[in-house]
Amino acid sequence: MTHYVIIGDGISGSSAAETLREEDPEANITVITDEGEPLYNRILIKEHAKGKLPEAPISIHDEGWYEERDIELSLNTHVTSIDTDERIVHTHERDDLEYDKLLVATGGTPTQLPVENSDADGIHHFWTFQDARGIKEHAEQSDRGVIVGAGLLGIDFAAVCGAQGIEADYLMRGDRWWRYALSNEGAEIMHEGMREVGVEPVFDSGVDRFEVDDDGHVVGAVDPNGERYDCDFAGVAIGLSFNTEFLRGAGLEEDNGLVVDEYMQTNVDDVYAAGDITRFYDVLLGEQAQNGSWGSAKEQGRIAAVNMAADDEAEEFEWVSSYSITHFDFPFLSFGHPTLGDEHAERKYSDTEWRRVAFKDGKIVGGVLIGDLSPQSKFKQLMREQREVADQAEVLLNKQVDLDDLE
Repeated sequence: MTHYVIIGDGISGSSAAETLREEDPEANITVITDEGEPLYNRILIKEHAKGKLPEAPISIHDEGWYEERDIELSLNTHVTSIDTDERIVHTHERDDLEYDKLLVATGGTPTQLPVENSDADGIHHFWTFQDARGIKEHAEQSDRGVIVGAGLLGIDFAAVCGAQGIEADYLMRGDRWWRYALSNEGAEIMHEGMREVGVEPVFDSGVDRFEVDDDGHVVGAVDPNGERYDCDFAGVAIGLSFNTEFLRGAGLEEDNGLVVDEYMQTNVDDVYAAGDITRFYDVLLGEQAQNGSWGSAKEQGRIAAVNMAADDEAEEFEWVSSYSITHFDFPFLSFGHPTLGDEHAERKYSDTEWRRVAFKDGKIVGGVLIGDLSPQSKFKQLMREQREVADQAEVLLNKQVDLDDLE
């Protein structure tokens, strides 16, 4: 009887556990997580922080879900190390676990700003359900905010401030929000959306240090230009640090995450990885890549489990990810790898509608849609087909995209 151990109960770990039970009905399956509650929807916790959604719809699995599938769930359990020679997982407070096949799906933790007072009361990071609860509680009592991190996670703090009536300054290091994927024209639509909810973008800024009161609570942020911004609430989202400390000495290849192939296999026999923590081989790009979307993590967990159960390279990971934002009066969606293009085509259709498609070697590798998301399925199809269409950008920028018009 095979014993599978999964470290991490996010969507990738949970997806893997469910798939393993389907693929190997007689196996022993153990899921370990250092969180105190089973799987919940990370996408919806931002709505809870905004005060728009109660807790109940956010939970996906209760402990009974695991019991019904004969999956052992170990909550509040911290993995200290892994012995890949002896195939043992060491934990901080329970018996060591032996495994036949191991999946690492531990994701990451928010990176802390390396500045003075960055750990002060009132400075929040946004990753877990518990984070969302704390943000909601504090935001309801706050008046002035500062946001740091001009990317897809930082804008969630802008939405929280807007929903909770906090006037905030959004301090960005560059000249626009998400400058690696948006031009000024597209970014300005997002800036205006922020302004309309009371969040002011501040460019060529950032945080040099936080100031605190006698009780250690944040009262202000000073940027590198010496400008000071009052705040009793601060949100920091400058990226993730991957949880790999427990893997020291395990012999796993790392490169800003765990390196896996298209089958989610690491370089160590019978050790797999899935989710945010992976640097995976993207068969559409033809190179290693990373992706933090919910759908991608879920599919990686499924693919890893299929290959673990088959004890073979049974199915490869091929996925076009997407990430949507619904905080403003207009929708926003990024797909694929919009920051990796060597060519771009874009067009603005209205004050709240804009489109950008990124190409590499003539093929679509990603893009951003603001206002009208309807072309996404066609662009994803072209990505999967790996068609060279960069020379036909006008067709892709038509208000209504018709793939029959492509040569």
